[in-house]
Amino acid sequence: MDVLPIYHGGITREAGEQLLLAAGTDGSYLLRDSESIPGVYCLCVLHQGYVYTYRVSKTETGSWSAETAPGVHRRLFRKVHNLISAFQKPDQGIVTPLKHPVVNHAKAKYSPGTHQVEGASAVADQSL
Repeated sequence: MDVLPIYHGGITREAGEQLLLAAGTDGSYLLRDSESIPGVYCLCVLHQGYVYTYRVSKTETGSWSAETAPGVHRRLFRKVHNLISAFQKPDQGIVTPLKHPVVNHAKAKYSPGTHQVEGASAVADQSL
């Protein structure tokens, strides 16, 4: 998880919301640790001034999945970045496609082939 520039570790829900609200663009997103469930992550997405949170977790078989809208078929992914890539498309069970990654300032170096970004901007313009 640490290799993803959108991963902000153990920041609070409030801190994550502040980062997304500061980004101010629908489709801005980040990933953080869940405050209530150890080993689970939260994919947080800004849409129309509100932050939506989706739990992301690893299954018993080692696949990754996200809780999405009720009635949406649960999809499994080999890697977290595959999950992120899938949710960059419309109609995937989340409120809006992931468009604008909010990068963790502490992760400055990252190569494009591994979904990492160079530089320390708060919001990366390219998709992961």
